Amino acid sequence: MQQLLVYQSLWAMERRRPDGQEWTLPEKLEMIRDAGFDGCGVRFFDYEYARTVTGFLRENDMTWQAQCYPQTVEDLKPVIEHVLELGADHINLQPDIKPYRLEECVPYIDGWLEMADKAGLELHIETHRDRMTTDLFLMLHLLDRYPDLRLTADLSHYVVGREFSWPISDENHAYMHRILDNSWGFHGRVASREQVQVQISFAHQKDWVDVFMAWWEYGFRSWRRRAPPDATLTFLCELGPKEYAMTGADGYELSDRWHEAQMMKDMIRTLWARLDAEHGPE
Repeated sequence: MQQLLVYQSLWAMERRRPDGQEWTLPEKLEMIRDAGFDGCGVRFFDYEYARTVTGFLRENDMTWQAQCYPQTVEDLKPVIEHVLELGADHINLQPDIKPYRLEECVPYIDGWLEMADKAGLELHIETHRDRMTTDLFLMLHLLDRYPDLRLTADLSHYVVGREFSWPISDENHAYMHRILDNSWGFHGRVASREQVQVQISFAHQKDWVDVFMAWWEYGFRSWRRRAPPDATLTFLCELGPKEYAMTGADGYELSDRWHEAQMMKDMIRTLWARLDAEHGPE
C-alpha cells in the first residue's frame, strides 16, 4: 500500500530572533518527534551532523531524506558514501550552479544520475531559486530532454520568481502541472506572487493556501498513478526563518512558524487520507 511520510525541515527550526535565542539540536529533534512528524530533511554534506541526526531518528523509528547542494558532479560522491553508510529514503539534490544554456546542464544531470544509479540510490532534483532549476522555462526544457527526471517540487519559487498574476492563469496552472507530473517528493511552502513565504495561519492568505493545496492534491494524485503500489511519498514542511519569514519593525516574525509547520503537517495528512478514502491507491 502506498504511504505518505511528512517530514520537518531542520533548517526551518532555526529561529534567528533578535535576542539570539535558539533551540539546541537535541531540542529541535525532540520537538519534531513529539509533534508527530515522521522524520526530517538532513544535510548530508556534513558527515558528523548527519551521523548525529540520523542516529536520533533511527533510535526513534523515524526516517529522513539526504539533502545536498553540489556544485560539481564529483561533489555528490561523498554524499553518496554517507548515504550508503547512514541510510536515507532518497537524495534530494539542489544543483548549486546556474548554467546559461540547456546544453550546459547536461553533463551535470548525466553525471549525477549515473552516480546515483550505480550506487542504487534514488535521486530527486529540487526546483529552487538561485540554482540550475531557478527558471521555470529552463526547467521545462530540461524535462523535454529528461522526460523521466525525478523532481522534488518546491513550487513556491516559481510563483514568486515568475510573479504569477492573480487569479492564476490556465497557462501557469498547466506549467505547474507539468512539474508536478515529474515530482516524486514535495517541499512545503506557500508563496504569493510577491513573497516566497506567506503566513498560512493568517486568514487573508487563504486564497494562496488553497492554490497550493490544490496543486499538492494534483501532485499526489499524479504520483499515486505513477508510483508502485508499495511506494512511499515524502512531503517536507519547509517554512524557513527570516528572510523567508516576514518580520516586523522589531525584527521578530509576524507568525509562529513552528505552529504553522504543524498546521501544514495536519493539512497534508488530511488531504492524503481523503485520497485514500476515495479509491485507495490510484
